[in-house]
Amino acid sequence: MQKNDIVTVTIEDMGVNGEGIGKVNGYTLFIKDAVIGDVVKAKLMKAKKNYGYARLMDIIEPSADRVIPKCRFVRKCGGCQIQELAYEKQLEFKEKKVKGNLERIGGFAPELLERIMEPAVGMEVPFYYRNKAQFPFGMDKDGNPITGFYAGRTHDIIANTDCALGVPVNKRILELILAFMKEYGIAAYDEKTGHGLIRHALIRYGFVTKEIMVCLVINGKTIPHNEVLIKELRKIPGMTSVSVSVNRKNTNVIMGDSYEVLWGQGFITDYIGSIKYQISPLSFYQVNPAQTEKLYGLALEYAGLKGDETVWDLYCGIGTISLFLAQKAKQVYGVEIVPQAIEDARNNAKINGIGNAEFYIGRAEDVLPEYYRRYAKEHPGETAHADVIVVDPPRKGCEESLLETMAEMGPDRIVYVSCDSATLARDLKYLSGAGYELVRGRAVDQFPMGVHVETVCLLSKLNTRQHIEIDLSMDELDLTDAEKKATYQEIKDYVLKQSGLKVSSLYIAQVKQKCGIIERENYNKPKSEDAKQPQCSPEKEKAIKEALKYFGMIRSS
Repeated sequence: MQKNDIVTVTIEDMGVNGEGIGKVNGYTLFIKDAVIGDVVKAKLMKAKKNYGYARLMDIIEPSADRVIPKCRFVRKCGGCQIQELAYEKQLEFKEKKVKGNLERIGGFAPELLERIMEPAVGMEVPFYYRNKAQFPFGMDKDGNPITGFYAGRTHDIIANTDCALGVPVNKRILELILAFMKEYGIAAYDEKTGHGLIRHALIRYGFVTKEIMVCLVINGKTIPHNEVLIKELRKIPGMTSVSVSVNRKNTNVIMGDSYEVLWGQGFITDYIGSIKYQISPLSFYQVNPAQTEKLYGLALEYAGLKGDETVWDLYCGIGTISLFLAQKAKQVYGVEIVPQAIEDARNNAKINGIGNAEFYIGRAEDVLPEYYRRYAKEHPGETAHADVIVVDPPRKGCEESLLETMAEMGPDRIVYVSCDSATLARDLKYLSGAGYELVRGRAVDQFPMGVHVETVCLLSKLNTRQHIEIDLSMDELDLTDAEKKATYQEIKDYVLKQSGLKVSSLYIAQVKQKCGIIERENYNKPKSEDAKQPQCSPEKEKAIKEALKYFGMIRSS
């Protein structure tokens, strides 16, 4: 097939980004805005050897699952990729997406996934759910200010103040700001020239408290006549905070590094369950409060807390999950890289009267391994332990060093909350090779009408009911000496220094098992008879044995 060919195609599947997939004479086409079951006319825009991308020209026969979209800009806007698909089919699509990544990337058997994955958690009313929205501002061809959302894969603004995903009050706020800009001749920011003042409007809404925050991102020091704007905004019921954030950088980052309160307080409050949170313009807070309560409730259920556990919450943000967990745990430690978020987390713990939650500033990839190493030095012969670890990383997932430390701490359960099922699958594959098995999982639809989906998975430490056959003469061992311990990190450091080889905890565990040192045998337990697992090379095995001899864990021959 060639570019500009016009074809008729039946849509048989959907891609991970919500595009329809069909075939013409064995040639695969990806077609945006087409849904499963559609028969469409499409124009080929980009042709590869075995597949291509086509533009939807006409719907010849609509799918039984096609619905009339609520928003007239749905095909232009980049925010709602699957609004034209019936909602129950959206949930099926997201379940399939998660399972597909877990099978293809994670290597989990389809039979296992069918058994352990629970139905996706959807919404009764999948519209008007966002408690946060960021609207870019620009100028139309007649010089009038406009706001709305970017067209897909562009920075061209579609003028629209009535988004079907945001709260209804957003429309009134945006139209008020536009009228103010027009009356006082205040220009919107132009990305190409760097001129103009108003860049974005951030609006946050408390679904429980009904409190409203407006933060204007500006390309300057202040907004002329801002007292007039504030007066008008204050007329809106629930208005609690008006602020500005200065951002003069030529960047796609929306907010500046700080903000200034113009009126009211610097935050709004809201609840998830019984926990109260203070939310500033710079705070990370889940955008769908109804589904967030279900998501965190699921994480709490998976954690299986009884009241005597030590829990680590990695990438804790403003403490949203941490404080949920603290209601049932003995002690919770939260880690987050953003100082403002940690300040918010500590304050949120205070206002809720929660005294068993402690928070650390830093990268989870740095804080947890450093804590593990420091604990080993301060407590000779012991290693740091967690009963439960909850991890909720950004889309890139976890670094291997963090996953390694998590496994070394030996928690009974790991609860992984993910906003990207591809990196989730990658990380679960690592953990399943480090002594953990996937026992439960469920998608939670935080983003109806869009393609993204949250997933919660529970990993459990493998039991040790199986025994291992060891071909080793007893005179090679001294059981008294074998009780001596070196940490995994100490063994790694020794091997690297002596041989220049880098070895993983998994390889160390495998060699320790061969030598009859089995205090961490779970590292080397496959989850099934036919499970494939990386095996330590003879060269690295020799180097690890030398380290074990050095630390007196096996006898020198």
